[in-house]
Amino acid sequence: MSEQGQGSTAKDDEEGIWEFVKILIHALILATLAKTFFFQPFNIPSGSMKDTLLIGDYLFVSKTSYGYSKYSLPFSPNLFSGRIFSAVPKRGDVVVFRLPTDDKIDFIKRLVGLPGDTIQVTDGVLHINGKAVPKVRVKDFVFTDKWGLEQSIPKFEETMPNGVKYFVLDSNKHGQLDNTPLYTVPKGHYFMMGDNRDNSADSRVMNFVGFVPAQNLIGRASIIFFSATENNRWWAFWRWPFEIRWSRFFKSLRV
Repeated sequence: MSEQGQGSTAKDDEEGIWEFVKILIHALILATLAKTFFFQPFNIPSGSMKDTLLIGDYLFVSKTSYGYSKYSLPFSPNLFSGRIFSAVPKRGDVVVFRLPTDDKIDFIKRLVGLPGDTIQVTDGVLHINGKAVPKVRVKDFVFTDKWGLEQSIPKFEETMPNGVKYFVLDSNKHGQLDNTPLYTVPKGHYFMMGDNRDNSADSRVMNFVGFVPAQNLIGRASIIFFSATENNRWWAFWRWPFEIRWSRFFKSLRV
């Protein structure tokens, strides 16, 4: 009686291992291609976009939204200048971009000014092309600080000229950046601001961020796929029952 079919042979085991390796390689290639050309994961390290984005949020950035520049690719190779397959961003988009003064650093802010726009903040009110952006008080943003105390920050709804609505925080009625000069956005550049208006280094700080060149745009923030409280990480699964912000999972950031 033949012994074939009674168990796996060394050759079968080798073939099985090789099939697994091939599947793993293909998965890694697909993941690399997806990250390079379609969606890049990004995590929020600061509170400059509260309460739209919180420290500990992990999100996907759509690279196809505005086309591609050298900053869209790993290591930012100088394969071409400007953008290819470009599309115009719109006011209100939440955008990831390379910091103009240090192109090794990624920033995330809200786009409020297009090329040719005039931008000014007066008494905490954003003005675009001489018109005040409507700012309506809503329920406060309430959070627990690192000492376990409940705090609240005044929260407002702003409405862009194109109808996009979003929330901003105003923790200081007389903040340092609540009154600015009049800025005129140059051709091929954009003006960015954080939603946490008194705690955001953005285009209002000309010697740090300033006007953002179109080439520096990486993509539009698309969706939050994971969220953990501050000082926790996605891989710390043993803390998930207590530290995960389940309500933020799959929250869309498209406007």
